[in-house]
Amino acid sequence: MFYRIKVNLLIVFAVLMSALEISAEIKMPRIFQSNMVLQRDKAVTIWGFANAGEKVGIDFNNGHFNCVAGKNGKWMIKLPPQIAGGPFEITLRGKSNTIVLRNILFGDVWICGGQSNMQITLDQIGYKPAAAANTNNKNIRLFTSSVDMDYVAKDDLAGGIWKEASAENIKYFSAVAYFFGQYLQDSLAVPIGLVSDNLGATSIETWMSPNALKQFPQFKDYHAMYLAPAKSFKEITAEFEKMKPAWESEYYLKGKGFEQKWYLPGTDISDWKTTEVPGWWEEKGEADFDGAVWYRKTFDMPEGFKGDTFNLQLNQIDDYDIAWINGDKVGEGFGNVNWRNYKVPSHILKPKDNVLVVRVFDTGGRGGMYTGPIWGNPVLLGSWKYKPDLKIDAASFPKPLVVNASPFSSPAVLFNGNIAPITNLAIKGIIWYQGESNAGRAEEYRQLFPAFINDWRAAFNQGDLPFIFVQLANYMQEAGEPGESEWAELREAQAMALKLPNTGVAVAIDIGEANDIHPKNKSGVGKRLALSALKIAYNKDVVFSGPAFQSIVINGDSAVISFSKAGGELITKDKYGYVRGFAIAGADKKFYWAKACINDNKVIVWGTGVRKPVAVRYAWSDNPGSLDLYNNMGMPAIPFRTDNWPTETRGKVFSENPWE
Repeated sequence: MFYRIKVNLLIVFAVLMSALEISAEIKMPRIFQSNMVLQRDKAVTIWGFANAGEKVGIDFNNGHFNCVAGKNGKWMIKLPPQIAGGPFEITLRGKSNTIVLRNILFGDVWICGGQSNMQITLDQIGYKPAAAANTNNKNIRLFTSSVDMDYVAKDDLAGGIWKEASAENIKYFSAVAYFFGQYLQDSLAVPIGLVSDNLGATSIETWMSPNALKQFPQFKDYHAMYLAPAKSFKEITAEFEKMKPAWESEYYLKGKGFEQKWYLPGTDISDWKTTEVPGWWEEKGEADFDGAVWYRKTFDMPEGFKGDTFNLQLNQIDDYDIAWINGDKVGEGFGNVNWRNYKVPSHILKPKDNVLVVRVFDTGGRGGMYTGPIWGNPVLLGSWKYKPDLKIDAASFPKPLVVNASPFSSPAVLFNGNIAPITNLAIKGIIWYQGESNAGRAEEYRQLFPAFINDWRAAFNQGDLPFIFVQLANYMQEAGEPGESEWAELREAQAMALKLPNTGVAVAIDIGEANDIHPKNKSGVGKRLALSALKIAYNKDVVFSGPAFQSIVINGDSAVISFSKAGGELITKDKYGYVRGFAIAGADKKFYWAKACINDNKVIVWGTGVRKPVAVRYAWSDNPGSLDLYNNMGMPAIPFRTDNWPTETRGKVFSENPWE
């Protein structure tokens, strides 16, 4: 017996020692991999994770560097600046393991961020190179970050792989970023590393740090609720799960619906009312109701469906929900910002007449399934039967803290998940294509955008990093008459950020598409970004911008517009010498389409409806149509207005739930 106990103890001891050895391994953040590009001409920080007090060494280029992991298990080593070149190997040694990074180049690293127009891939725009050899460039390296989010800064990215540019590898990489990098590499003949870190439909506040948001009063309540407590998704979920059984039994899982099992297909619904989804129940006859409302409808499976699971997209619900199909619970969610995408096992589904029941629980304000028809599969939309059940007093009902986050609209969550983990990385600069999701709050963007730029610069702590952004392209149908435009306002807000040092803009007002918010001409955008970068980041003597408004002088019934000379000589593409896109107004603030022509490198603007002009606007609409005003290097004039009159988005600011 003693022998057996001794052997068992030895086995347990060996297992424990093995576990300790595994946990003692040094680990690298996902951004550090073979095939990556490290920033040239700067001290390069290499960092990672290990046991507290563990010694870590790096062998690189005949040099040896050492450090010790701190109490938090993090370690950091700085390599001295290197000139462009490679490939190199970097060897990292810990107590129990060795990591070798191979095929490393030193060159210029650019972060490529934004929303869908930065995220759209070469494959999605149908790009087919003339020859595969043209895209096989080992001096361009690509990294696409997996999207992650949290209320606190993450230590590491969720995923991503460094790859050499090849005909196959570029297919699913950001088209704008690739064309930008390709043009830079051709112009500079140094390695280029591109980190694609973006997500479609995201607003700018999702990419800002908690600290940057504190200065704006519209984020005060959100910051206090979710960011100031400094609790991660994991911590909040663990706390909620711990108290959830008692909270459910005492407060939440109450009412006749549960007593009578309304989630079962055989439930008598003869007295249930009919409503349309999406929508608020307060607008459908249930005014001032807080609590539980049960929804029910039937649906058929898509013809030919053969998957193991069916994606049930209920999307946004205010505030909590539980969903059943054919009597089986298939999902539940908490928080009115979270997106309900439930994976339903196909074995509980029928080809026809599946019964979907959703118990929606509102804790105050408006309630219902409210996401618009642009989102979700057809199961969500249309007529539903519904019946109110448990009514609560919203003021006294206990609302536990839950993860209530959307990557598209929740402030700071994308910064914490995707940018915070890589801010120690030495980089050359940042390119940015975003703004569509903030167009409805364009005036607010005047403050948010420069604060965002300063925020990222502070986070990377490498001075005034070059920051080059794309101004929104022309989109939607041309306006019949001059008027207000949220997209024009957003373009103006973007251009205002050029007051910050080391910033540049790629104007896209002439290469958009009226019927596609994702225009296919990403090559033109990438080239214009690269031209701006060549001037701002590399101090090259290039024409990097189109004509920019400088001043207006009223001369009788005409306005004389002067432009900055950085853009070169003014030209018009109109064969008769006219310039389209101008509108003119008098003191009554009513704009009329104007005629315009170039004279002495200035534009003369006049209109038959305005005898005494006081203001001029150029390309001031969602889509100004065909434009003629360029410089002699083919760069379009930057849209502008000379007035500062109130516009459509004045006073519109962030709301945690804009649908409320």
